[in-house]
Amino acid sequence: VFENGAAAREFVGVVHARHETDLGFRVSGKVVERVVNVGDRVRAGDVIARLDPKDLRLQVESAESELAAATSNRAQAAADYERYTTLKERGYAAIAEFDRKKAANDEAEGRLGRARRSLDLARNQLDYAELKADAEGVITSTRVEPGQVVAIGQAVAQLAHDGEKEALVALPETWLGEVRHAKASVRLWSDDGRSFQAKLRELSPQADAATRTYAARFTILDADDSVAFGMTATVALGRSAEGKVAKLPLSSVLNRGNGPAVYVVDEAGALSMRPVTVAAFTADSALVSAGVSNGEKIVTLGVQKLEAGLKVRTVEAPQ
Repeated sequence: VFENGAAAREFVGVVHARHETDLGFRVSGKVVERVVNVGDRVRAGDVIARLDPKDLRLQVESAESELAAATSNRAQAAADYERYTTLKERGYAAIAEFDRKKAANDEAEGRLGRARRSLDLARNQLDYAELKADAEGVITSTRVEPGQVVAIGQAVAQLAHDGEKEALVALPETWLGEVRHAKASVRLWSDDGRSFQAKLRELSPQADAATRTYAARFTILDADDSVAFGMTATVALGRSAEGKVAKLPLSSVLNRGNGPAVYVVDEAGALSMRPVTVAAFTADSALVSAGVSNGEKIVTLGVQKLEAGLKVRTVEAPQ
């Protein structure tokens, strides 16, 4: 059948955010509260969860005490050093004793600096007991409950950032050469009549070990609020075929290493293998733009078992 065609092959996937973040605490501890649930909208700075702060507060108090002691020690050491400096200038202090006072002053100054940094660190860790969102978006999963002890960096919730939305699909290896040049569009299963233009953003260089397919992410252009995370999305890929094309069943096209071809049956029933140009594929058809003519008979089943030169008998398809 010859027709004017713009063909598309469809792949089903899921809508994701362009940026998805696993949120985790920067300190370990026991979760006392999880503020958000799946589906909640958050803004940057909103609290996601809290840890028990008791131990962290004790660390702050200990650091404050150490800072007070270091400050007092530094003041005493500085006073001694200043006094011995004056005595040395007047010739009343031994060089060895002056050197000891100078070393004590330097050590006290270093201890004071360490105490200040320790207090800053303890206060930071106390602040880290509250896990906060780093961007505006939607919580797509939660992975801890109150009472659970979590480690540093353990995922507590996943945040899908507002902004670009993508359709994630799995492509067979036969489409790796086509996908970068194909025209892409996305249709939502929940709104079958509406379609969005799309653009390939990322193609995995490695196949999934189980499915042997390649993950592809398509940016959904001009996606609005009706495109929600987790929705089923159908990605249509295709190239426009100029002029008339022959729409042949996929089962009629074979490739033995020299490109696509079909078996043509002549008037005597003999087979000849004919190279063809496939403009595009659909879910069940190949649109052939060159290599066959209108009215020619093409073998549609069992082509892998045939050889050129064999004679076959044509059978009318059942009505």
